[in-house]
Amino acid sequence: MAAETFPYERKCPFSPPAQYEEIIGVTPVSKVRLATGLDAWLVSGFAEARQLLTDSRVSASRKHPGYPFYFEAPPEFRSDTSFIAYDPPQHTNSRRKVAASFTHRRVRQLRGALERNTDECIEQLLAAGPGADLHQLVSLPAPMIMICELLGVPREDQGFLQKHGENLFGGSSSHAERQAAMVEVAQYLDTLVRQKMATPGDDLISRAIAEHRAEDEDFDVASLVHMCRMLINGGHETTANHITMGVAALLSHPDQLAKLRAEPALLKPAIEELVRWLSLGDLAVPRVALADIELGGEVIRAGEGILCLLQAANRDPGEFDRPAEFDITRGSRRHIGFGYGAHLCIGADLARLELEVVLSRLFERIPTLRLVDPVERIPAKERAIVYGLWELKVTW
Repeated sequence: MAAETFPYERKCPFSPPAQYEEIIGVTPVSKVRLATGLDAWLVSGFAEARQLLTDSRVSASRKHPGYPFYFEAPPEFRSDTSFIAYDPPQHTNSRRKVAASFTHRRVRQLRGALERNTDECIEQLLAAGPGADLHQLVSLPAPMIMICELLGVPREDQGFLQKHGENLFGGSSSHAERQAAMVEVAQYLDTLVRQKMATPGDDLISRAIAEHRAEDEDFDVASLVHMCRMLINGGHETTANHITMGVAALLSHPDQLAKLRAEPALLKPAIEELVRWLSLGDLAVPRVALADIELGGEVIRAGEGILCLLQAANRDPGEFDRPAEFDITRGSRRHIGFGYGAHLCIGADLARLELEVVLSRLFERIPTLRLVDPVERIPAKERAIVYGLWELKVTW
């Protein structure tokens, strides 16, 4: 699915699209014509976005004609593909089957494995030498290894999934490449799920299978395949881009990096500020109104599409003091960088841990780390569903 939306440009890679400046703090709800030819409502106010994302009169389902994006999928995928696109009660029941693998306690148990995986990636970076691409050698593989270990994907298959994830979400791949990636990953996961059915292990897929069987439900392999695909995409692409952008942000703000070095306890607040300030999944929460909704002085009619602009909402001056500034001492979790409401990112705690481990290990092991090029000269993923940088060449 391509992020075909209204045209925009940024003053710098860390800024919201310039068009947002006209509406942030001024027009919390407005209508726009998308590049696809569809009309949609933009919700840019913080309070309005939180209200909308908890409103039972909106749907996340892609089946509605007013869904804001074209879903560029082969015919067999033109349906709701996982609980991210379900509405209650189906969403509640489906999400529950995987939620146990993402509890705060279970995520904390992953720290040791994540530290080992991260150190391996940093070794690869150091072996490549100054000028190496941190995005390819650290940001992409570290979260892929972790989400694959959770699911029970063999280590030798993780490169295959990473490559196809880049084709699906990168923004520069062709329509045919995106379709091929979707089909090939689904075929791979179908085989993996059936293997877990025959020989279960201690992994998320096996536990989900066991829960289906325990409840005597009609076992649906396709639904588990869709769930796995969503968890791989969400658990890999978003975290990888947060790592790359987080490193770029800290290296581009030496005063903030100096504060972090002087006071390591600021790391957790720094991560919350990065998630708020960057809001990389800005376009990842499309909705459709199921009834007429009054919001922000406007009326969104039943059947109309909606985009909650997370980056705009997280820079609302009515909610955040000096919202355009990157300030790691701010440290508030009162943001919607991971979404909000029933669809709050199920892997938010895992993403926080991955950012914590990667950033701490990276700056500890390479204290002289710096960018090869100014961040303004690094190509950005302007047309991708999850915003980020194509590369991040570093030296030391």
